[in-house]
Amino acid sequence: MTPIVIGLIGIVAVMLGVGFYVSRKVKGDSVNYIVAGRGLILPLAAATLMAQSLDSNATLGNTDLVASAGFWAGAALPVGLATCLFLTGLFFAKPMNRMNLVTLPDFYRRKYGRVVEVLSSGVMLLAYAFLLAGNLVAGGYLFQIFLGFDYTIGVVAIAAIIFSYTVAGGLFSVAYTDVIQAGIALVGSLALIVYVATNYGITVPSGMGPTAFGQLTNPAQGAYINWASIIALGLGDIVAIDFMERVFAADDPETAQKACFIGSAGTLIIGIPFSVVALSMPSILSSIGVQSGSEAMLYTLLQTGVPTWLAILVLGGIVAASFSTGDGAILGTSAVLARNVVGIRVDENAPDDEHEAADADDDLVDTDADKLLTTTRIMAVPVTVLGVFFALQVAQTGMLLLLAFDVMLAALLVPFVFGLFKPDFATRQAALASILAGSLTRLVLFALVPTTYAIPNSLLYIQNPWFTPAFDGLPTFIAPALALVTYVGVAAVTEDAEVERTSRARTTAAEPTDD
Repeated sequence: MTPIVIGLIGIVAVMLGVGFYVSRKVKGDSVNYIVAGRGLILPLAAATLMAQSLDSNATLGNTDLVASAGFWAGAALPVGLATCLFLTGLFFAKPMNRMNLVTLPDFYRRKYGRVVEVLSSGVMLLAYAFLLAGNLVAGGYLFQIFLGFDYTIGVVAIAAIIFSYTVAGGLFSVAYTDVIQAGIALVGSLALIVYVATNYGITVPSGMGPTAFGQLTNPAQGAYINWASIIALGLGDIVAIDFMERVFAADDPETAQKACFIGSAGTLIIGIPFSVVALSMPSILSSIGVQSGSEAMLYTLLQTGVPTWLAILVLGGIVAASFSTGDGAILGTSAVLARNVVGIRVDENAPDDEHEAADADDDLVDTDADKLLTTTRIMAVPVTVLGVFFALQVAQTGMLLLLAFDVMLAALLVPFVFGLFKPDFATRQAALASILAGSLTRLVLFALVPTTYAIPNSLLYIQNPWFTPAFDGLPTFIAPALALVTYVGVAAVTEDAEVERTSRARTTAAEPTDD
């Protein structure tokens, strides 16, 4: 029981305690559970958006990428995430908050119907399995390095911890623990860069720093991959179920918008210092005679190159970041499974007594409780198991984050934007064709390209002579472009028929009945 282990146990205990304590606010109500009763005030909404943005991929994965490929390879993660929150606040937060949705696939149901709702839900579930896995990977490495456990045991253990308080308190537990998590991550990030700068100095290897713009202009230096990272997160994360869940939960549209802007700034303030420190890590470890592999280099630095108190703080921030995104992924995907795939509805606009549990103090899974609440909690089990499976198959952090939102960008952004801002041009046929074209194109290219974001594709690669690592990054642009062309083409052909169908449906609904 080293001081680092004791400190981490203390941080985890605090988060568990807070998560279980505020779970009482659920009161057996699925709307409370999934969107915190739509009552998050600005500090809570901003903290939970910032914490959800800054996961272990954007901290630990960030440093690994910078150390191996340059500043922009890792900084692309917080830059992309911050861009997403800024764009969400600018264009989407207010109208989406006003719609009184419970989950993001509810939007696709309202605009395009049940089939599109289920299809979009399937894409989100796949993407969020990757996202959850990336955060479990960081926890697995942490347990392995600092506790001496097997990596597999570490992944399962951190999954079980996140699962426990998420199932208990839903978004209430997530939001209140996110305040702690965001605070720890902020203090840890700033303390780390100050310590490194004052004790070792910031070392920028030639061609690796933030002014080495070849990383953004020269494909040989990773420009395709770096821009793909920024675009996948900056645009693909707009249709993130966990971000939008928090937008829905804000107490009014103005709060939702301001929370996005604050979260965007906080993501940069916390994430960029990790990128800067990573530039110096190889020289720091070399100067103190420590060898490190390319994976989890930050963990090696914290073990050997900084004081114990700082190691506890930074590791606490990474654990907190992993928890904050992991709990949001479990909650969001289990709600989507229960509500949008299984099809259990609770009228979110009904009076509380019409969808509240008969006895809020009953067990967590109670057959007398709100059926959506019960089913959402049950669905958290397969969601968590799937995340653990991917974490054991692909022990990478940053790549899994990027792949998750690469898929979302390819499949879901185009019908989302047209459905929100061009409803007269939004047809079911166009949405279906666009989702299928974008997602299938991205998955086929994933299987054919030997690397994904510079990481060897060990998950699903079909050997072929046509696609080489030089093609890496381009699928991020090709798939959504094809989805856009498909949507516009199909919508142009089906627009008149859709308008006629909608008009006929409205006329039928307005006609008096014999009853």
